[in-house]
Amino acid sequence: MGPPPEPGPAATPVNEPPRPRVLAAPDKFKGTASAADIAAAACRAAEAAGWDAEPMPMADGGEGTLAALGGANRSTVVTNPLGDPVTAGWRLDGDVAVIEMAEASGLQLVGGSDGNDALSASTYGTGELIEAALERGARRIIVCVGGSATTDGGFGALRALLPGHRLRGVELVVACDVRTRFCDAAEVFGPQKGATPAEVKLLRRRLERLVGMYAGEYGVDVADLPGSGAAGGLAGGLAALGARLVEGFEVVAEETRLAERLEGADLVVTGEGLLDAESFNGKVVGGVCELAERLGVPALAVAGAIDGDAAPPATVPVLSLSERFGADRAFAEPAACVEEALAEHLSD
Repeated sequence: MGPPPEPGPAATPVNEPPRPRVLAAPDKFKGTASAADIAAAACRAAEAAGWDAEPMPMADGGEGTLAALGGANRSTVVTNPLGDPVTAGWRLDGDVAVIEMAEASGLQLVGGSDGNDALSASTYGTGELIEAALERGARRIIVCVGGSATTDGGFGALRALLPGHRLRGVELVVACDVRTRFCDAAEVFGPQKGATPAEVKLLRRRLERLVGMYAGEYGVDVADLPGSGAAGGLAGGLAALGARLVEGFEVVAEETRLAERLEGADLVVTGEGLLDAESFNGKVVGGVCELAERLGVPALAVAGAIDGDAAPPATVPVLSLSERFGADRAFAEPAACVEEALAEHLSD
């Protein structure tokens, strides 16, 4: 027998096409699931369908913004809204600090509206957190407002920060989750914090007095400043000290480089617990969809439920978990429902 035949040339492997990529950028499903839980569920569904997936939990300046910006890596014992000590988490990266006021002055710290004293609740603890950041060398401080127990116009926080000249040379940014004006905070948010109708009137008069005081002491008129009523006027009080009020979504988008991470994505998935008329007015869902449209990236919104006043763009399909799975399951198992609904959508 002769020698065995020499092997022929090795077969050239066929290059596999690149996998499509999805960016999961939801807000929290308030009261049921965190933004991180929803983003992880969306990524599991996408990966199971053969996509590459990147989780990117988002927020709009309210509760959950600290987590979206990296989470707490510092903690300080401060004063809660009703005067008791509380350990509040916050973040420091180099000379940039991120503070979520709900950690120090949040309604959840006093057991909700039933446990709150709407007239006495103070933002003093938030001022203590800002002071702690200053002591550790922060030169840029982002204060995320939302979920507050307070309607003190930020007076408590300013007392904790006196003298205000310590803020010279410090960039103070307030990430607002609403556009409410200063004095309107009493009527808009007071009842949610346990204020009776009579107390709401007292709170408004207090805010009106603070408008005059801040104008006299700091030369800043906070009365008609959009967003100044956020966190019961805390945003306005900090504006009197020179803070810049910005929409919370814009802060999170900038800090997390959302636009950069959207580039090259084949789909962005966003969502929140209740899609309503405000969802496309400075909130996460609207902000993500607007930026995606500018960059030419298709968007998909997932919601626990859809309010009748919601007006999503015609180019953005919306998956309603309540319609698909029923309200009970959508509320009890939002992450599982997101995973299942998105898997079905991607396989269609």
